[in-house]
Amino acid sequence: MTTTLTVAAIQLTSTNCWQDNLNQVKQLVAAAVNDGARLVVLPENVFLFNGKGMRDLAESPDQAALFEEMRGLAIKHAIYLVVGSHPSLLRPNGDKVSDRRVRQTCWVIRPDGCLLERYDKIHLFDVTVNDKAASYKESDVIEPGELALKVVEVDGFKVGLSICYDLRFPELYRALVTLGAEILLVPAAFTYVTGKAHWSILLAARAIENQCYVLGVGQCGWHNETRQTYGNSALYSPWGECLANLGEAPGYFVFAVDKQQISESRQKMPCFSHRRLI
Repeated sequence: MTTTLTVAAIQLTSTNCWQDNLNQVKQLVAAAVNDGARLVVLPENVFLFNGKGMRDLAESPDQAALFEEMRGLAIKHAIYLVVGSHPSLLRPNGDKVSDRRVRQTCWVIRPDGCLLERYDKIHLFDVTVNDKAASYKESDVIEPGELALKVVEVDGFKVGLSICYDLRFPELYRALVTLGAEILLVPAAFTYVTGKAHWSILLAARAIENQCYVLGVGQCGWHNETRQTYGNSALYSPWGECLANLGEAPGYFVFAVDKQQISESRQKMPCFSHRRLI
């Protein structure tokens, strides 16, 4: 069994035009695959950076067309494709989300085009920030997902799913690692102000305390007159080292993670067996 997995982060400045965003995704995914990527991760809000338009997109025929595009991309390149987040009209049980809101859903698509798993964002970004937007209230347009932990297997690696604001809640990641996660994914759209202050620190902390890889994949740049995101998509090692970083411009990186680094880190410092609190 292979002990390495080549992962890719795709960083974008998504707009309100899903067709333009899709074209950017196709170009960057193709480039990442050309560099050997097997697991490709897209950021939060990848096809639509407009909270008020989420429900309209989820209800339109474009929704099915977008999912077919992602299926086709995974099949074409024989990759596991993670759509960081996208508005979904349906709950996992098939019920329709009420009151004009949506679920913020992460799709994991297999190389054969089938949906491997979905994760609905649990923690919603209802905060005040010292930037041009001033405040954010995701709960106005997004319904939180069930308290369900999602870990999928990709070529022998256990991969834990989360979205953006989840990053501030370490108990979620400890629970994912308890279920076997070796790579933690954090597709995101951190604001520039909060990202500059906390993004890198939080990613490193989640990697260190859980002794696993953490891949944060963000949006970057100005999306409209008031919304600026931080970018700096990054991969952190089980020791907390930054192995790759994209800065503040659109682009991608590819990196081969090694399962042996996880086992060595946990053997040398067996934190999990030293725990005294539950």
